[in-house]
Amino acid sequence: MSKLKIFADGADEKEILKFNNMKIISGLTTNPSLMKKSGVKNYEDFCTKILKKVKKPISFEIFSDDEKNIYRQAKIISSWSKNVYVKIPVINTKNQSLSKVISKLSKEGIKLNITAVFTKKQINKIINCLDSKTPAILSIFCGRIADAGKDVSVFIKYAKKVRGKKKNIKILWASTRELYNLVEAKKLNCDIITVPTSILNKINLLGKNLDKYSLETVKMFYQDAKKAGFKL
Repeated sequence: MSKLKIFADGADEKEILKFNNMKIISGLTTNPSLMKKSGVKNYEDFCTKILKKVKKPISFEIFSDDEKNIYRQAKIISSWSKNVYVKIPVINTKNQSLSKVISKLSKEGIKLNITAVFTKKQINKIINCLDSKTPAILSIFCGRIADAGKDVSVFIKYAKKVRGKKKNIKILWASTRELYNLVEAKKLNCDIITVPTSILNKINLLGKNLDKYSLETVKMFYQDAKKAGFKL
């Protein structure tokens, strides 16, 4: 079984730096939606400030929708630091494949994290357009795929099969919903799982004694009812 690397996913500066200092965390990811939620106003200022302290692999996403500007933004983001992976969606908002600009950047040695991957067709197209030497990450949105009632393992196994000997391409379990996803991702021999900081804050629960956990839960219900002053 491969060693699963855990990346912390978030956009709160304090949490990013906290998880960056943890040995169990091998890298970090973020996206424009998380940044907006965290109140980030200046994209470049936020990213470059983080990079002064973060030396682990970290992914920052482009936010353009046409190939010309995606290419331009990717080159800028990549120039900030050697540990930066440029996040590019597999398609744009018009449902057009971005494989051409992805291929061009990959061949130029730009480290990429291809995000929002949901289908076998997308997996196949992207893996085949990536350079065989430049480091790249394929982020399969397992949580959202599972939300749609699909078996996530089918897509992970397919990605590994298509990747073949291109070991420079890492398969990442994205859209993590719960701690148990770490167990699932490890069983499927994923290279990486990116986990929201809200879930990582509970990571000490992994392996917890269930008898003890049951007792703690019952006590919580009892004490909360007592504090609320409930009577029958």
